[in-house]
Amino acid sequence: MSGDAPLSEAHGPLDDALEAALGSLPRDTATIQAIEDASQVPTYAKYPVALVHGEGAWVEDADGKRYLDLYGGHAVALTGHCHPRVVAALRAQAGRLLFYSNMVYSDVRALAVERLTGLAPEGLRSVFLCSSGAEANEAALKLVRKHTGRMRVVSMQESFHGRTLGALGATGIPSYRDPAYPIPTQHEYVPYGDTDALASALSDDVAAVMLEPIPSMGGIRVAPEAYFREMRRLCDEHGVLLIFDEVQTGFGRTGRMFFGEHVGVTPDLITAAKGVASGVPAGVVFVREDLAKQVQVGEQGTTFGGGPLASAAIAATSAVIVDEDLPANAERVGGAMRTALEALAGVESTAGLGLLVGINLDRPAKPVVRGLVAAGVLAGGCGGNPNQIRILAPLTLTEDEALGWIPKLAALLQATEVSS
Repeated sequence: MSGDAPLSEAHGPLDDALEAALGSLPRDTATIQAIEDASQVPTYAKYPVALVHGEGAWVEDADGKRYLDLYGGHAVALTGHCHPRVVAALRAQAGRLLFYSNMVYSDVRALAVERLTGLAPEGLRSVFLCSSGAEANEAALKLVRKHTGRMRVVSMQESFHGRTLGALGATGIPSYRDPAYPIPTQHEYVPYGDTDALASALSDDVAAVMLEPIPSMGGIRVAPEAYFREMRRLCDEHGVLLIFDEVQTGFGRTGRMFFGEHVGVTPDLITAAKGVASGVPAGVVFVREDLAKQVQVGEQGTTFGGGPLASAAIAATSAVIVDEDLPANAERVGGAMRTALEALAGVESTAGLGLLVGINLDRPAKPVVRGLVAAGVLAGGCGGNPNQIRILAPLTLTEDEALGWIPKLAALLQATEVSS
């Protein structure tokens, strides 16, 4: 999709159908913003943008302004906005069965599970379906504690694993974790990439090590391959299970289907969510098969996990990832973007893999990110590194799109001051 034609021209009839079903929608950004601000419990500091259409890497607001989306709604728009195959699957499934729980079997859930396990690393081809990354992490923490009979969990100081209490217990970033105390105890935090600190924290009473292979909210960077290999060795030595939280890195974002392929390490569990269903709420835990066999009926449960709509979206998304070879596109396009970014004055370095990119500036990133929004580009900041811009673009991003916004960044860097 080019950056020229209004998306609303293609989507207008859908707007008519939606209004026929729901009644008149609020029409302009100011009205939408006023309604949400008056009635919604605060979540994020929102961009002053009300999005109503999306296609590929492009979105359009209620006032007709177009944006190149390099953030993907927190890395969710994995296959691009409104991928035709995902939309077709959702429309078809919505007309046959909107929902039934895991109390019954489902043809579309069976297909989703079959496709997911086809993507999984060898040995991790059992799955638990749920509704979010936090729920996936909660399920993984519960499973490892029950399996090992141990309570302690070691995670990273820079980590973010979700906003529910159990997942917050494993979250190392104090600003997210501390306001929720008291939270579940017996969590210990060590610096990401520090093998000695990890070795000191491990003992025979630790249930699991849990980490994002590439931290995101804590600041994007990638530890050396040897770190992950030694982590695997140490876990095996102490009978500790290894959990990779791939909620952001999974399903091809880093240029491989899952991060362990980069370093030759297979964890015991992988948690995933974000783009697994291209925007429909869904999460998944990939579980080592011998562990999965020990889970008894009734120990794990979820009302909405693996529902028909989510399953249709998962099945379609999984097929698109493979058929369009999105991991290879992420590696190629992300690499080209990083090379171009590193040539800019004001960019000290870049970090990450594939289309998980951290742009490290020589100044605070927040004013630059705001300037990009005004210029028609959506990107993210980073609480763990205030000088970093985060790129979590759809994996369908083209090289032209990946490079076309960089002159706007260059102009903003030239116009903004370097912080002393």
